[in-house]
Amino acid sequence: MFSHAAFNAILNGTSAILLAAGYSAIRSGKTALHKKLMVSAFFVSCAFLVSYVIYHMRIHQVIHFQGQGWIRPVYFTLLTSHTILAMVIVPMIIVTLRRAWLQRFDKHRVIARWTLPFWFYVSVTGVIVYFMVYQIYAPR
Repeated sequence: MFSHAAFNAILNGTSAILLAAGYSAIRSGKTALHKKLMVSAFFVSCAFLVSYVIYHMRIHQVIHFQGQGWIRPVYFTLLTSHTILAMVIVPMIIVTLRRAWLQRFDKHRVIARWTLPFWFYVSVTGVIVYFMVYQIYAPR
């Protein structure tokens, strides 16, 4: 069995895979597949957010990063960028999906060029943060 934190990392990783596949689909002209993959990425990201909130409400504590030396500023830089973009990306995702839903594809493309890389970055760095906190530099 794996931990709740590992489950959250799996959700983040799944979102990143769906985003990459969705990007590949649209670049190949497969718009129906692109739509399915991006909507799936949205729902997986929503599941992550709900699971993340439940996890932190349940444990009532912060797991502190245990790494020492040069890795600390690397970790905190990564965590800071991840956290800021995680807050920024939520309204961007909503606007991007809304424009696609309303078939305003010219406006959808404009914001999607920013939304996709930020969303992908947040998903991937979420997995990296998990590995750094819970696996590589796990509390003893």
